[in-house]
Amino acid sequence: MCGIVGIVGNEDVAQRLFDGLKRLEYRGYDSAGICTIHDGRLVRRRAEGKLDNLARVLEAEPLRGSTGIAHTRWATHGAPTVGNAHPHIVGPVALVHNGIIENFKPLRDESLAEGRTFESETDTEVVGHLVAREVERGASPEEAVAAVLPRLHGAFAIAFLFRDHPELIIGARMGAPLTVGYGEGENYLGSDALAVAPWTQRIAYLDEGDWAVIRRDSITIFDRANRPAEREIIQSGAKSAPVEKGNYRHYMQKEIFEQPIVVAQTLQTYVRSFEGKVALPVADADLSSVKRLTIVACGTSFYAGLVAKYWVEQFARVPVDIDVASEFRYREPVLEPGGLALFISQSGETADTLAALRHARSQGQRIAVVVNVPTSSMAREADLLLPTHAGPEIGVASTKAFTCQLAVLAALASNLARAKGQFGETDEQDIVGHLQEAPAALNAALNHDQDIAAMAHLIAPAHDVLYLGRGPDYPMALEGALKLKEISYIHAEGYAAGEMKHGPIALIDDRVPVIVIAPSGPLFDKTVSNMQEVRARGGKIVLISDAEGIAEAGEGCMATIEMPRVHPLIAPLVYAVPVQLLAYHTAVLKGTDVDQPRNLAKSVTVE
Repeated sequence: MCGIVGIVGNEDVAQRLFDGLKRLEYRGYDSAGICTIHDGRLVRRRAEGKLDNLARVLEAEPLRGSTGIAHTRWATHGAPTVGNAHPHIVGPVALVHNGIIENFKPLRDESLAEGRTFESETDTEVVGHLVAREVERGASPEEAVAAVLPRLHGAFAIAFLFRDHPELIIGARMGAPLTVGYGEGENYLGSDALAVAPWTQRIAYLDEGDWAVIRRDSITIFDRANRPAEREIIQSGAKSAPVEKGNYRHYMQKEIFEQPIVVAQTLQTYVRSFEGKVALPVADADLSSVKRLTIVACGTSFYAGLVAKYWVEQFARVPVDIDVASEFRYREPVLEPGGLALFISQSGETADTLAALRHARSQGQRIAVVVNVPTSSMAREADLLLPTHAGPEIGVASTKAFTCQLAVLAALASNLARAKGQFGETDEQDIVGHLQEAPAALNAALNHDQDIAAMAHLIAPAHDVLYLGRGPDYPMALEGALKLKEISYIHAEGYAAGEMKHGPIALIDDRVPVIVIAPSGPLFDKTVSNMQEVRARGGKIVLISDAEGIAEAGEGCMATIEMPRVHPLIAPLVYAVPVQLLAYHTAVLKGTDVDQPRNLAKSVTVE
């Protein structure tokens, strides 16, 4: 959520700042703004809604100035209005902020008691008043920031401009990512490497509590104790060109269709085809001592973790606990010394998951991370880094990152089974063979895109939709319901099929479509019997199964979606495709914003 871009340059920077925001647009936002220093003044332009609105403001009122900061805001404190949009200007200081200042109320009360006035409802403006007060009392920008940062509680990434210092930006982070970029005759600040990619590949990630003084010809970093600090300068590898949709209507559609390729790319890292083995990227990743696995994640990543629980317990016979990250720390979990804690995140910056990771480390856990951004905070703090290779995912609703997570988790489960002595050589070769079938099976699933599009009109009028599945198909029911909620705004819930008669069956009538995920196999007959309970009460069923399953149970269904017959191991990857496409085509039919659905952000960097 939220994006920050800053440039200390030698020519007008407003257009480049705007371009930087465009590269961060995938993160989700509901207002945007830019501030520069020109002729001894802080000047800004802001707009609510999409960046196109800000572009029109800039066209009508161009901005001059060679130093500036820019921001896309996802509303937390205060509605998404122009008045609440960043940057905020408080006297000689302008600032932008990602995150939440948890103690903003007492700080605001302190400023109000001093007679200071506020123009917005945001927690961010409080920080501006604190820093402005220090500057007005004679402090240098560096002294002002150093004095204020220890007073802020919460998670934040902040960038400051100072009216009387036209070649200076100060950035600071605590719990939210921030990157500095090293250029030629100018330097940069950004929420991530992508923000500054067109201008430099030489970046450094700020550590927790760091703050950086950025000038045209230098960047000086301080740690939380205000001591000069050295942070490694690396080559980011981020592409400077914006990701294009190509011939696809939406990024989400493009990313759904990229899944065969990116899953294959991901598996190449983990599967040794000629040897018939699964190998983790870390050579010394010995998992034989693991007695219990704790999985923590949020949203779609949590559902990937639920699938992994089935795999790990079935293959490796290792008990698995799984938590949503926002609950993990607060229930005071019992973590056995020397246990393995696995954290799953597309961005590697999710605030709840990152906080849970640090809690687990404080309890003596070994840390494994499945992440799509190998330079993210979680990746840098992992003992065992398990990268996916999905590439940038622009659509807010995760698709290809999810299936790549599943691919990595299947490889991890297999590796753990071998380490625990549960898999012999033949077992592992079988798993490798099935994993290698996944890209082709995903392609086969995508061939039914037009059939799924043709049935979207059956779902679009609904106010409520239920998804059912058993075993690993239960998490897929949860994921299918989430996708439909996210992008079509239809209320949907996923249930374990056997739980229908324990309450949810009361919801069934002829206006509630029921999506049943039921590949043929050992659980098929039980799922079909739950499906018959729905049908007996007038429920309208969409059955997602293979040809054998549809031949046996498809009669009387409102619609069927045929998938290729696959091994149960890779069925969750393959059955992700129809639930994604059904949500996508329903949302398109309803006319919603598929890539940037309302109220959602790609990377949730506040708790």
